[in-house]
Amino acid sequence: MSNNGNNGKKGNNGNNESHAGGSEPVLRIRDLKKTYMQGRIPVHALDGVSFDVRKGELLSIVGPSGSGKSTLISMIGLLDRPTDGSVFIDDVEITKAKESEAPRIRREKIGFVFQHFNLLSTLTAMENVDIAMRFTGTSKNKRNERAFELLTMVGLGDRVKHKPSELSGGQQQRVAIARALANEPAILLADEPTGAVDTKTREVIVELLKGLSEKGQTIIVVTHDMDVARQTDRIITMRDGRIASDTVKGIEENEYEKRYDLQN
Repeated sequence: MSNNGNNGKKGNNGNNESHAGGSEPVLRIRDLKKTYMQGRIPVHALDGVSFDVRKGELLSIVGPSGSGKSTLISMIGLLDRPTDGSVFIDDVEITKAKESEAPRIRREKIGFVFQHFNLLSTLTAMENVDIAMRFTGTSKNKRNERAFELLTMVGLGDRVKHKPSELSGGQQQRVAIARALANEPAILLADEPTGAVDTKTREVIVELLKGLSEKGQTIIVVTHDMDVARQTDRIITMRDGRIASDTVKGIEENEYEKRYDLQN
């Protein structure tokens, strides 16, 4: 890992590439900027953010309200466009995609998990997972098999016919996670995934995300909850649209290097 004056662990005004090297990253962010106008006054929601994320990383993004973390997630998720800079997923620059291409990229490359689950209330757990695959050309039988497999993986194999109103908050979030994984996304974006559940359920959700990471799923979690952030491999702290720090947490630096093939 490069030094950058911070033992390779801290970011420097959003330009940290200390995690680069070895195999190609799943996600690359380069000099990302987003400026909004409030009347005649420019507001820099993102101001030159750069970092890499590797396959299987469980990364959290934290920071106070207005720090830029929600704007950053919107750029990665192709829900908004930057003023300048680039986002690459699997070495494809998604920021250059046409508007007509954005839905396909989101469907194939990105899985979304939201604070309030966003399940369809009239559908069962199985149908809520199935619907994510309906525009992929996958047969109904294959979709059903995949939905049941995912619901079983998240511990809800016996709740596949239940509607959201018949499930607890934690169970609904697990359905949402299964839905997000349906199309085998390169990246799972979880926006405050534990914000609407109690402490006990929070730990269940975090353990599920950690297990998925260990199996190779790349996960980015936006959270205000430092108890959640401290359980991730790496914490990026945003402040005033820039990266204030980028710190490896939870594992020793040499173990991190071996896990993500970062040896120089």
